[in-house]
Amino acid sequence: MSTPRAFIIGLGLVGPAGVNVADTICSLRAGKTCISPLTLFPFAAGEQPLAGQIGCAVPMENGLPRTHVLALIAAREAVGDGEPPDAVVIGTTTGGIPLTEELIKQQVRDPSAYALHGTGTVAELVARSLGCRGPALTVSTACSSGAVALKAALELIRTGRARRVLAGGVDALSRLTFYGFYFLQLIDPQGARPFDKNRLGMTVGEGAGLLLLEAGDVPPPGAIAELLGGGLSCDAYHATKPHPEGTGAILAMQAALTDAGLEPGTIGYINLHGTGTRDNDAAEAGAVRAVFGDHVPPVSSTKGLTGHPLAAAGAMEAGFTCLAIRHGFIPPNVGCGEPDPELGFVPVLEPKDTRLDIALSNSFGFGGNNAALALGRPRPKPCDFTKTPCRLVIQGLACLTGAGHMAETLHTISEGLPCAGKAQLDLVARDLPARQVRRLGRLSQIALALAVAAHQNAAIAQSPTAVFFGTGWGSLSETYDFLIKLYESGEKFSSPTDFVGSVHNAPAGQIALWFKAQGVNVTATGGDFSFEQALLMATLCSERGRGPALLIGADEGHAVLTPLFDPSAAHVGHLADGGGALLVSSDPGLQGPILNLAFLEPAGADGLERLFQSLGGPDALMARFGAILVGMPAAQRDTATVQLEHLLARSRFPGPVVDYRHHLGEFASAGAVAAALGVEFVRQGALPAALTGPETLLQGRGILLLGFGATLSAIEILA
Repeated sequence: MSTPRAFIIGLGLVGPAGVNVADTICSLRAGKTCISPLTLFPFAAGEQPLAGQIGCAVPMENGLPRTHVLALIAAREAVGDGEPPDAVVIGTTTGGIPLTEELIKQQVRDPSAYALHGTGTVAELVARSLGCRGPALTVSTACSSGAVALKAALELIRTGRARRVLAGGVDALSRLTFYGFYFLQLIDPQGARPFDKNRLGMTVGEGAGLLLLEAGDVPPPGAIAELLGGGLSCDAYHATKPHPEGTGAILAMQAALTDAGLEPGTIGYINLHGTGTRDNDAAEAGAVRAVFGDHVPPVSSTKGLTGHPLAAAGAMEAGFTCLAIRHGFIPPNVGCGEPDPELGFVPVLEPKDTRLDIALSNSFGFGGNNAALALGRPRPKPCDFTKTPCRLVIQGLACLTGAGHMAETLHTISEGLPCAGKAQLDLVARDLPARQVRRLGRLSQIALALAVAAHQNAAIAQSPTAVFFGTGWGSLSETYDFLIKLYESGEKFSSPTDFVGSVHNAPAGQIALWFKAQGVNVTATGGDFSFEQALLMATLCSERGRGPALLIGADEGHAVLTPLFDPSAAHVGHLADGGGALLVSSDPGLQGPILNLAFLEPAGADGLERLFQSLGGPDALMARFGAILVGMPAAQRDTATVQLEHLLARSRFPGPVVDYRHHLGEFASAGAVAAALGVEFVRQGALPAALTGPETLLQGRGILLLGFGATLSAIEILA
């Protein structure tokens, strides 16, 4: 059976170039900058800067954060009156931060006011508004987020997990991102001039781009384009700077070509990342020359027209590329008056009418996260490409709790004592060189410690080549410190180091740096189910034959922000944090415990029944599993308890059921700790008596890890 192809049948665009597709086409063809003076919030740090700001008034809806509103506008245009998608995948870095930073400035302490802070709430809101019954996934890999989301959507379709997927990216202008880039001295006061000899930096922008993908063997009527393939990589070089030789960019473009079954000579146009900074443009130009040699196709960056819309960039520019293919033109490289002769090519400077069959779109971000997408004109060709989900074999594991690392946690559990609490940093970093971690924030230290411990536990020489990281709330310490310093200075100064550390993918970037891991690097963030989303990304995007990958979930407890953002932490009134890590491999020849995500969907009206059916019914459940570890967030405990009771009554499961948050505490990534402990129990063949009463022998069976509440999940740990 052939693997389905992914056709783009709907497109929604909102940004400085227009608040719909029609207006955007006109702006792209006109080739004039849409950058204008920043007016969304006062700027006190210097002269009034330019921004890629949406020029018309954005209609606010019921007090929603600006990011959410932009996403809804794009989603409604992309889907139109069609049927709901089976899944939603959105890349974002800001989430609800435009509203959150106003609330923090006003010292609002009501947790309900922050209900839409989480980056994952954007995809959840879009999915609910469209009637999507499947998973709502969130990718946060800085400026490549939108493109990574589209790669994940492509794999959802290829592996048969979804037939229709709405995917893309969105970010709104905020103080955190705008001031952050300003204090890094990366903003060009004249506006972005990508690939210009005199370029001085970028222009921070905003926008949303969402593409509706549909599976098929042949193009459906009205198909705009086809997503042919995608490639992901990591520089593993620096937290913000690209590798000077464009190593990661080369890997991403080559991977996209391979994934699509294309040769470089088939590419008729490249939409470059092209931010306008000296280092980024030079590195990308070198990478393009390395891949295409003396036959570089027409190239251009559209960021001189729109500014840099951050997480939305990859999706918006993929949308621009689709329009170029559909309507037969190449968008111009606005802002480039004198092309830099050292870059080795001259970008397209004026709109150019031409037929395009296949194109690439590049997106690169902080942490060295790179993505390239191959897009083409829909062609009625047979498909002989085969893609199957990865089988993840567990080679190593680690966890961190208030009790300490795995050994301390297991000892505490065996004594019948709780592990809840904040992990002590001196204990967290005991195996890390002080010189290398002294500038890392709390979450990055926790994540790196977990990664190193999981690799040591595996006792293998080969280093991990890929990282899949899940975090509910990201780096809270750096986010809070940046905003407080900004407000205390009258919005004139804050720490650029805190800004760099505040992005959700900063910990994954540090892990890649440590191991020199240049493979796939994805950060997922979806509240209490962030680890489950990271596991799904690992299942979809792991590259067979490329070595082991790290799968990690971690969160930090912050005295001020955690009670505001995490309703479960606020419910119990005390802080806990930590995480879990697994070193996994998709090598089919390896033996060991198997990790499988069997279910991840909103609860909905019949969610419990779908969950039950995904597990194969009562006979299969009892035959395969000797115990259940269940996660019930405190803020949703009443609902979760009813769900658990219903499932147990339906399944007649006779084994022990352990409420793991009771032992580990309330934090978003508690499920990652439970997964690591579950693997260890499977390895030992038993659960401690302190958890289950009499010691529970698994007798060769696995452990089922269930999550309840607004979302339902099931992770199988099989012996």
